Amino acid sequence: MRAYAFLLVLHAAWLVLPAQAQPARDDSLRALLRAQPRLDTTRVRRLLALATELRVKDVTQATTLAQQALRLAQRIDDPAGEGEALLLASMLYRRQNQFDRAREYAQRAQRLCTRRGDLSGQARAWLQLSLVHMLQGNPTPALQAALHGLPLAEKSGDIVTLTRLQANLGDIYHLTGSYDEAVPVLRAVLRSARRTGDRQVTLTALNGLGNTFQMLKQWPQALAYYQRALRLSQELGDTSGEAGNETSLAEVYGLLGNRTEALAHGLRARQLVRQTRDDYNLPLVELMLARAYLLDQQPDSALALAHHGLALSRQAHTNDNIRKATDILADAYAQSGNFEEAYRYRNLHMAYTDTLSGEDTKRRSSALRYGYELDKKQVQIDLLTKTRQLQAQKAARQRLQLHGLLAGLVGVVLVVGLLLRNIFLKLRANRYLNDKNVEIAAHRDTLDRTLTELQTTQAQLVQREKMASLGELTAGVAHEIQNPLNFVTNFSDLSVELVDELEYELAKEHLSTAGRQTLDQLLQELSQNQQKIHEHGHRADLIVKRMLEHSRGSSGEREATDLNVLAEECLRLAYHGWRAKNQGFNATLTTVLDPALPPAHVVPQDLSRVLLNLLTNAFYAVAEKSAQAGAGYQPEVQVRTSYTHGAVLVQVRDNGNGIASAVRDKIFQPFFTTKPTGEGTGLGLSLSYDVVTKGHGGTMSVESREGEYTEFTVSLPVTVQEAVF
Repeated sequence: MRAYAFLLVLHAAWLVLPAQAQPARDDSLRALLRAQPRLDTTRVRRLLALATELRVKDVTQATTLAQQALRLAQRIDDPAGEGEALLLASMLYRRQNQFDRAREYAQRAQRLCTRRGDLSGQARAWLQLSLVHMLQGNPTPALQAALHGLPLAEKSGDIVTLTRLQANLGDIYHLTGSYDEAVPVLRAVLRSARRTGDRQVTLTALNGLGNTFQMLKQWPQALAYYQRALRLSQELGDTSGEAGNETSLAEVYGLLGNRTEALAHGLRARQLVRQTRDDYNLPLVELMLARAYLLDQQPDSALALAHHGLALSRQAHTNDNIRKATDILADAYAQSGNFEEAYRYRNLHMAYTDTLSGEDTKRRSSALRYGYELDKKQVQIDLLTKTRQLQAQKAARQRLQLHGLLAGLVGVVLVVGLLLRNIFLKLRANRYLNDKNVEIAAHRDTLDRTLTELQTTQAQLVQREKMASLGELTAGVAHEIQNPLNFVTNFSDLSVELVDELEYELAKEHLSTAGRQTLDQLLQELSQNQQKIHEHGHRADLIVKRMLEHSRGSSGEREATDLNVLAEECLRLAYHGWRAKNQGFNATLTTVLDPALPPAHVVPQDLSRVLLNLLTNAFYAVAEKSAQAGAGYQPEVQVRTSYTHGAVLVQVRDNGNGIASAVRDKIFQPFFTTKPTGEGTGLGLSLSYDVVTKGHGGTMSVESREGEYTEFTVSLPVTVQEAVF
């Protein structure tokens, strides 16, 4: 009989909250709950702590307390407490063999932790789901749940949950018969648990190794690990674990034929289970004890215990315990001479064991029926032999023995043939499934790549269409504004000259002091107004020229250009230009240039304008953050070049304040700017985007995180000939 079920029972003791209870801690928690009845997060945590303390000695009350904590957490909007309550309730229902409710609460916890971005909570929820599937004898969904939880536990740094998931993975390998894979995994878990001081996981690993070596029929190693696990259970005061270890030792001693030790350990296990009213472990303990009675040639006691264990296992829907119970009943009835019942329970045992196909079950049933008929004939032959012994017919008796031997050999040949055929069919089915899985995975990857490319192309087409429409509108507006703007600028210049002449003429006149002061003040104000008209007219003229640049295509000729050199020149020009306008400004300049970068056919003047605009924006961002952050902040602007997938990339990165996600999609639109009024036209990035996408057939994208960095990436296509250079 396989001994892995106790390891699953041990998993039931794993908790969401710390598992070690202090003496009378539940009394102190009750006193705190009575003394402080206020409905807040502290009460939620105390309810959960009390439920944890009572999980073994009063699982029903523990479940009620967990439900109270869940309702209170939902009422006061405490999502962290709600997630802990769901996980604890899932574990408690699992201990009561209510697997459907345990699965429901674990799934609710998983959804809640996903919405909150709680990676550790998600990992613990997947652990609970994996354990539920394991206890029901469903290794495939158990493996899927464990593999979902492992990367989440690693990413969150939750070493305890990570170790327990790995331990559960070792159990799954054990359950599916992959014992050679289970041993190294469980040994690694044992080492990790010892490093972290997690004695509960240490106990799990010890039992898992004992079970695995038992299935490998390496009895000394199995007994050694079980005995170490028993001692650790006693040290921890874990009565449930102690009962399970006693059960495992009873089974191994039974397999070794040591009936005395098997019965002693089995009776001790039943005493512990009854003492703690542990209905969770009772079915398995009764089945182990029934096996021990069977080995001691006490089939009646074995039948009583096996029937009770079967009834409890059917109530809990525990397929593996049902399989074990039917196996024991079949052997016990056969030992009692009731071959009809033995045949019936052997059929049930094979129905739960056979997971391949109905045809395989029929073949096994036929073999069992042949064995059953053979047993009946053997009884008749024995009776006939005894009668003929009285008549001293030694020769006839020898012939009958020879016939029996031949029949046994034929039976062995038939069984070996069936086993070989089963192995061949399994191997062929596995090869076919593996080929199909590889084919489906390749097709899926191809579809994913195609979808991504289509979405990227669609976004670029939409953006280009928007930019084209805005460019046409910009050109029309700029031409209409240019003429009246010229008149404003020219007449403002003329007005300044007229004011100068008026001051000169008035200087010749003899006016009173008060009159002279009044005229001087008026002339000064008039001169200031004309200067402002001239200044803002000049600014409007600059905007119109930028709008016209936005609408016109490039007039330059493309030529092979070393982008490394161009990027360094632009970085130097932009930095010195910014420092000329902002005295005292300093920043760290970093260049990461690909020495194998191929030359690109571009218009150098246009691409220089793009890089200068991006670098000027970068210096503006770090200068703004430097003014806010103070001396502890070090401004840095980085330029990076690289070649990948038929394109050269130029990346400009700064460690400024970043761009808010709400406006990130608008920054390439004309006239949109995040700078204060008067400091930007909103055309720089739009013009740069057009130069890269329309003028050079490339792409321009941005990545940013508020408060940390902004990075613009210019991608320019390079032909095969250019890349070879």
